[in-house]
Amino acid sequence: MHPAPSIIAFTTLSGLGFGLMAWLGLGPWLGPGAEADGLWRVVALCALAPALAGAGLLASLLHLGQPRRFLKAFSQWRSSWLSREAVLSLATFAAFGLFAAVWVFAGVRTPWLGIPAAVLALATVLATSMIYAQLRSVPRWHSPLTPALFLLAALAGGALLAGEARPAPWLLAALGVVQLAAWLKAPHGASNLATATGLGALGRLRLLAPPHTNRNYLLREMVYVVGRRHAVTLRGIGGLLAVVLPLGLLLAGVPAWLAVLPHLPGVLVLRWLFFAEAEHVVGLYYGRG
Repeated sequence: MHPAPSIIAFTTLSGLGFGLMAWLGLGPWLGPGAEADGLWRVVALCALAPALAGAGLLASLLHLGQPRRFLKAFSQWRSSWLSREAVLSLATFAAFGLFAAVWVFAGVRTPWLGIPAAVLALATVLATSMIYAQLRSVPRWHSPLTPALFLLAALAGGALLAGEARPAPWLLAALGVVQLAAWLKAPHGASNLATATGLGALGRLRLLAPPHTNRNYLLREMVYVVGRRHAVTLRGIGGLLAVVLPLGLLLAGVPAWLAVLPHLPGVLVLRWLFFAEAEHVVGLYYGRG
């Protein structure tokens, strides 16, 4: 699939923002957390979380054919994961805004407001992941590994920003394991040119000519090809920055929020690969896969 910059920014920044909201909301159950460092840190984190999530959602508008019609994205929540994501994101902003206002102005970090905000934030990330996980036409995405990747990236990045040094290493390690499993997943499974065309009974099939003689929308958007050598290099860079370096920094006693510095660009690289390496089954008709 074509890795559009807007969709990469959307899934990465919104995931980080909603992940931070989740940890801030869960904080009353985890200990003193951010408030131990003073009011200004509380204010900064409560502003940073919706800012990151909002920036990601704004970036997603660039991926719409008609951005001015974005309100239509809220209308199909019964059947569309994209609509569910839009509705859940607004509910999360409202719940987290109330929680943050009480925390900042009244000095009370109540779990009865924080827990619903955290649940809604994680539900929003899950809805985002299901936009891709539901697609049978992209076998690499159509897997429980896809929501696991999105949720673990959000939780790991949010834990780092929130300064939650105890769960962060475990989440980073889990993210690395799930990412490796996703890379090992077969691209098309049992699909091939014979099953795609339904002509397998005739014998071994081969293309005499491509379906189109010129580049077209399908080849540009659905049959994006990244060289194997480049993919392996980018996997190494993404894994090193997103998982290995932050994990090493945490184990060395570096403050958790500093580990975000390598983690964020690493997640951007991994998310680019998430789209670039996704093989749409339409590629089978072009002899790809």
